[in-house]
Order: sequence, then C-alpha cells, then structure tokens
Amino acid sequence: MRPPVIHTSLRAGVLGLGLIGSRVAAKVQSAGFPLAVWNRTPREFDSLPTLAPDPASVARDSDILQIFVADDQALHDTIHALIPALGPRHVVLSHATVAPQSVRQLAAEVTATGAAFLDAPFTGSRDAAAQGQITYYIGGNAAALERARPILTASAKAILPVGEVGQASAIKLATNIMAAAAAVSLAEAIHLLRANGVDPGTLVGALENNAARSGVTDLKLPCMLGHDFAPRFSARNMRKDLRLARAAAAPGHRVLTATMLSLYEQACQSGLADEDFATIVNVPSSTAQELQT
Repeated sequence: MRPPVIHTSLRAGVLGLGLIGSRVAAKVQSAGFPLAVWNRTPREFDSLPTLAPDPASVARDSDILQIFVADDQALHDTIHALIPALGPRHVVLSHATVAPQSVRQLAAEVTATGAAFLDAPFTGSRDAAAQGQITYYIGGNAAALERARPILTASAKAILPVGEVGQASAIKLATNIMAAAAAVSLAEAIHLLRANGVDPGTLVGALENNAARSGVTDLKLPCMLGHDFAPRFSARNMRKDLRLARAAAAPGHRVLTATMLSLYEQACQSGLADEDFATIVNVPSSTAQELQT
C-alpha cells in the first residue's frame, strides 16, 4: 500500500486588507506560503501580490481563506462572493467581529459547499498584527483548525479553541465589553485627577502596584496622556462591537454596555470615529450630563 500523500504547500488567501488584514497577509507571505489577496476597495500594496479581481478568484488560487472585514454586511457580501468557488479543499476563517447568529448562518452556507468554516475572531491591534502576535479565538471543527493552523501560526501569538461556531464570536464581544470598560474608566480617572489639580501622569506609577492595572490600561494610558489617537482599534469599531454586544446580551445584564455605547456614539458623532478608541477621553463632558438626565 502506498503511503498517504502529505500536502505541505498550502496556499493562502487573505480577503480584506485593512489595518489588520494587510499586516496578517504580510506575515503569511513572509512565512513562505503562496498568497492571493483581495480588498473591497482597490488599492496598491507595495509588499503584497496584485489584488485579485474578486473573492472567487482568491478561492480558486487558495486553500485556506482568511477574511478580515469590518461588519456583518461586509462578511455576508464577501462569503456570498466566495461560495461559487468553494469546495472540500477550502477552510474559510471569519476573523470579523460579528453577531454570533450571523456567523452561524454563514457557516451553514459555507459548509453546504463542502468547505470547512471556522469562527475565528481575534484580539490584537495593528501593532500586534505587524509583529505576528495576534491571539485567535476559534469556534468550530478541530480537524479544520489543524488544516488551517500552519497559516494561522504565521500571525499568531496564541490559537485558542473555545467551542462551536458562534461561541468564539460571543467570547470576542465579551472581551470587548471589558476593554471598553477599562478605557472609559481610565478616561474618567484622568478627568477626576485633573479636576482635583493632580497630574494625570501620576497614574502610571500608581497603577504599577494596583490591582486595577490591566493590559488595556498599559496600552491606552500612554495614548491618552500623550494625545496619541492614531487608530489601533477605532472608536467606530468599538461602537459597532458594543452595539452587537448589547443585542447579544442576557436580558437585564446590559446596563453598562448600553452606557458605554452611548459614550462611543457621542465620540463618533463628535468627529472622533476614526481615532483609536482611547479617544473616549476626549468625549465632551456634556455627554455625562445627558446620560444622567
């Protein structure tokens, strides 16, 4: 009996070349995988292959398909454009933060073609993607994950299976609630210190030995103090995720999420939508008064 053929030349496809997708594509290419790419908005990327004309073309030239798009509608449109070219050799990974019910519906449509589907949202900013330090939460079939693992590893610090399709998306929404809460509390702490004549920079040392310190405070306090609001993860995206989290929340357990959403709505309406979500420190104080009335 002949030994089984082991395929070691997986071909990668990345669809959606924004802040994260473009950097993931670069890491996949650097790892030596043949790469096809597509972006909803045509543009040139000096270090990446020429854009494919459509998602189906990427599917025809790839085995593992990573999708980095902004929202439910963009994911729906991209997957529906892929479906005619999908088959059993494909694994489709949705890295978008979307509603759990949306990803379950799309997974059913993908698997009907014979392809595999993984719910694979991530945590990690623009800088983490550039350094290959993304953490992926994976919902779906373990065998499909093993097929995709070599390509995921090119951009991953950690790959964490968390359950079924839809459950990884729920984990991502839950962690984004916590990230938003840390940023909002940090902003209010800064304003409290200023109101009492204290240099907000003293928070840096105060938090070093305080249980309130977190990864978010370590990342966002220097941004708030240094007025650096270049987008690592935008206020617009945080607003979108808080909307999804509010819709997915357990009844009676969404008060904090709704309050933070009101603040990020105000941030976006104030022209801060494309700044980093740390820009919540710049939301006009009138917002708090409006929420109290």
